[in-house]
Amino acid sequence: MTAAVTAEAVRARRAPARPGLWAAALFLGLVVLAALAPGLFTDGSAVDGDPAAALMPPGADHVFGTDANGRDVFVRIVHGARPSLLVGLGATALAVAGGTALGLVAALGGRWLDELVMRLVDVVLSLPSLLLALVVLVMAGPGTLNSVCAVAVATMPVYARLVRVRAMVVRGSGYVEAATALGLPRAVVVVRHVLPNVLAPLLVLATIEVGTALVAVASLGFLGFGPQPPAPEWGAMLAAGRDYTAVAWWVAVFPGLAITLTVLSITVVGRALRRRGEGRDA
Repeated sequence: MTAAVTAEAVRARRAPARPGLWAAALFLGLVVLAALAPGLFTDGSAVDGDPAAALMPPGADHVFGTDANGRDVFVRIVHGARPSLLVGLGATALAVAGGTALGLVAALGGRWLDELVMRLVDVVLSLPSLLLALVVLVMAGPGTLNSVCAVAVATMPVYARLVRVRAMVVRGSGYVEAATALGLPRAVVVVRHVLPNVLAPLLVLATIEVGTALVAVASLGFLGFGPQPPAPEWGAMLAAGRDYTAVAWWVAVFPGLAITLTVLSITVVGRALRRRGEGRDA
């Protein structure tokens, strides 16, 4: 049985990647490159506009057209990749850190502490994540940093549950019991033996959940709680374009496509990583 599972895992690693995965990885690479070096794609300004060129349709001079202020939509999408990705990644990183801490406390802190933490997690999970993020932002106010914290609070319980389950499995293993019997401090046992067995599935889940965080950030920007104008953030651009859909569809369509394709690419790559980790064909 073990040999069969090993052979299946080897075949999965050698299997050629699907075209959809390559396309998703390529598009995601372009988005990351735009976030790191937008000057490679355009040298235009994402803030300055020309009122005389307002609401021009896509053409040779403006590939994605212009918005109501005469700003190039393509330029703003390129420059909007950085704040959109940074907020999504920041929210995911903060949620992973907080969820890991909560999960370890629940798994290793005793029954009463486990009950307390997990009931709190259940309460948070019972609320729609976007609604919870909005409640946090209403109390804290709009802004980039507050958006990161709000999305992190809303998505943290997912990671806490995963870490708790994995940590409880590892806690009962022989090598952890042996390390405890040898008198190693609990912090050393957690760092050396528990965390390494938790991180692999946690990072795969985080890769997939970056897309969820990106959608949440874009939704908050659409509602006016994210980065404030004239910052070129995709959700805010989508919100600004909704008033012109009848006369200038491109103002809202292209930012919406940027969000959709980026989230789809992240999801495809994340699921491929999860299948590869499970030894299945990507």
